Parts: sequence; structure tokens; C-alpha cells
Amino acid sequence: MTSTVVRPASQTEAPLVLTTDSPRTLGFLDQFTLWGNFGISLFGPVTGALVAAYTGSLAQGLLAVVVGCGIGALVLGGAAVFGSQTGAPAMASLRGLFGRRGSIAPTVLNIAQNVGWATMEIIVIAQAAVAVTSERWRWLFVLVAGVIATAMAVRPLGSVKVLRKFMVWLVLIASVYLFVQVLSKPVHDLPQDSVFGFWPAVDLAAAGVVSFAPLAADYTRHSRTNKAAFGGSALGYGLAAIAYYALGVFAVATLQTNSEDVITALVTLPAGAIALLVLLVDEVDEAYANIYSTTMATHNLVGHIDRRWISVGIGVVATAIALLVDLGNYTQFLYLIGSVFIPLFAVAIADFFVVSKMNWDVSGTARFRWQPAVAWLIGFVSYQLVNPGTVSGWSPLWTDVQQWVFNDQPVPSWLGATYTSIVVSMLAAVVLGRIGRRPLDN
Repeated sequence: MTSTVVRPASQTEAPLVLTTDSPRTLGFLDQFTLWGNFGISLFGPVTGALVAAYTGSLAQGLLAVVVGCGIGALVLGGAAVFGSQTGAPAMASLRGLFGRRGSIAPTVLNIAQNVGWATMEIIVIAQAAVAVTSERWRWLFVLVAGVIATAMAVRPLGSVKVLRKFMVWLVLIASVYLFVQVLSKPVHDLPQDSVFGFWPAVDLAAAGVVSFAPLAADYTRHSRTNKAAFGGSALGYGLAAIAYYALGVFAVATLQTNSEDVITALVTLPAGAIALLVLLVDEVDEAYANIYSTTMATHNLVGHIDRRWISVGIGVVATAIALLVDLGNYTQFLYLIGSVFIPLFAVAIADFFVVSKMNWDVSGTARFRWQPAVAWLIGFVSYQLVNPGTVSGWSPLWTDVQQWVFNDQPVPSWLGATYTSIVVSMLAAVVLGRIGRRPLDN
């Protein structure tokens, strides 16, 4: 990979332009606390409440959280190694999978989803703050969240150190308090009016975790070892996501709330506003992560531009959008992200570890490889066939194809879109990859 600027190894901030010569300053604990902070999110209880609604059962909801987050954490950990091995940020590392030009497609998709997630994080921060204070201050909370998140994105590695030293302890205290309060209430039967089944709930939980896979290498490129990158990301984010999704499941059972009102229900607990305020401050790191990763994805397209200016521009855009829109139902947004990125990173992991033996060409001259692209398409189709979703103008087409494939019979209840697309994508990547690389190996 080429770069016009090479930063000295002694400097501890991220490079300003696209390069694989980045400082390796992050150990396991740095990354564990970083990803743990990313996994502790106000979206967690919201997603958990949706999982509870999908299963209609406390036990099944908790099991779906563990299974879904576990699957997602393995995908996240595998994607994290791309950065620690190649030294390239996430989308630039995919040059090794699709070639320089081929990596443009996932890069554009990733930019779109990261801007959307950054906006949604700023919105949810403002809404949570409004629940504690007043609606008239929403605009101020949006601006403050946007400014802080953007400033963190300008100094990403310095922000990691701050999160490790200070926020992690406050967040742990607030988290324990909320769990104690929620679990101290009696358990009620869960509503049965929105039950879709166990595996759709697993898909939802997994999609939330996998949504961070396209960001992983942006941070783990600074990891000292591959083991620290994998363990820190998979364990840190996976355990935090399980805890906070579970908090949402328990909240539905004990507080008799739902996905739309779960944050308000937590605020109304004794001293709940104080605990939520701590989490509210911590939520800014998710917005920062999305702004910074949008910057890194943009670097795959224009690697010579100072990342600080890109981050500022993206932060302004996300904050402006957050001022104009409100948070709606994001379930299908998660599903759509999952249907694209779950098979993509399943293909990438299979190719990286099995086909390419951890030897990707991430330079500006990397050639297009059709085999992973076809495997990605196969995995995407398999996801849509199992779970077409409910997106207007898109899902009806896949519902018709699903009915044709399954001969108008319902999809088996044990067939989940997440693990089905992962297995199909990985098998396709290995088979096609070995066929394509055989002449090169002789």
C-alpha cells in the first residue's frame, strides 16, 4: 500500500493518510476495554427488548442473545485479525479479498451504514438525555454529542486510552446498578403479539454484533499481536453485548416495557437517571467509532487526504442529520446490514485463514478476485431466502423467490438466516477459492 507520508514509529497516534505503517500500541487489555465500551450501548437494551418480543419467552430470549452474540463475536474476532496481520484499516484490507477496485463496493456500503449508525447513535444519546431532562434541549444534546464524537475521531488512539483509564469503571458501576434494580422486580409473562420465533431473534442479536465487523480492523491494525486483536474484540464486545441485550430481555419481563419504551423504563428506576447519564456519556464512543471508521473507509477511496479533515466533515454531516430526524424502528435496518455484511465477512474469514493462509495483497495494485465476489453473492442470496425481511420494495421479491424455492412451504423453524449464510458463504469461499488459486500454487 502506498502513502505520501510515513509517520515515525515513536508516534502513538493513527497515521494521517492511508498506510500500513501504523503504530502497534494496543495490547489485549486496551482492546478488551475498547470493545467492551463499544458493546455497552443504549441500543443494547433496545435490541434485547426486540429479542424478547420475537421469542415471547424469557428463557428463549436469553438463549437467543447468547447464541446470536456468540456467533457475531466470532465473526467480529476473525475480522479483527485482518487489521493486526496486514496493518491496513478494514476496507483497505478487503483489497486482499476483492482487489483494489473490487473493494470499492463494500467500501461504499460501509460508508453508508457507518454514517447511518453515527447519526442513530447521536439521536439515541439526545433522546436518552431528553428522557432525563427536557425535550426543548434536544438540539443542544445532539450538538454536544456530535462535537465530542468528532473530536474523539480526530484523536482515535488517545481516545482509547481515556476510555480504558476512566470510563470503563464508571460504566461497570452503572451497569451493575441497573441489573440489580431490574432483577429485583418480579417476573411477568412476556407479550405474545410479536412472536416470530427463536432463530429470527438470533439473527437480530447477531446482526447487531456483526455490524461492528466492518469497523474492527480500523482499530486492531494498531494491535501488538493477532491473539490480542481476536481476543480483545471478540470477548470485549461479545460479553458486553450479551450483558446489555440480556438487560433488555429482563426489562421486558420485569418492568413490562417494550423496545420503544425500555430506555424510559430504565430512567424511571430509583437513581436510574444517574446510571443512564453515565451510559449516556459512554454512548458517545459508539458515535466516535462510526465517524472514525467512515473516515478509514473513505481513505480506501482517497488515501492521500488528511483523515482529520474527513472526520470533521463526516461528524458535521451526521450531526446535521441527527438534528433533522427522529429515531424510528431500526430492526429491519439491522437485518439489511446483516444480510450484506454477515456473508461478506464469513467469506473474508474463510478466504483469509483457509484459502490465502493469512497472506493478502492490500496494496494499490491488488487484482480483482472473482471467486470471493461470487461466494459473497451466494451467501447474500442464502440469507435473503431464509429471511427476506419486511423492507418495502425489496422483501416482496425475495418472498416470492423463497416460496418458489421451498415450493410454497414455510421455511423450517430451525433454519436461521445468520448461521445458514455463514456456513454457505464459507463453503463457497473455500471451494471457489481453492479452484481459483490452484494454478498459482503449482
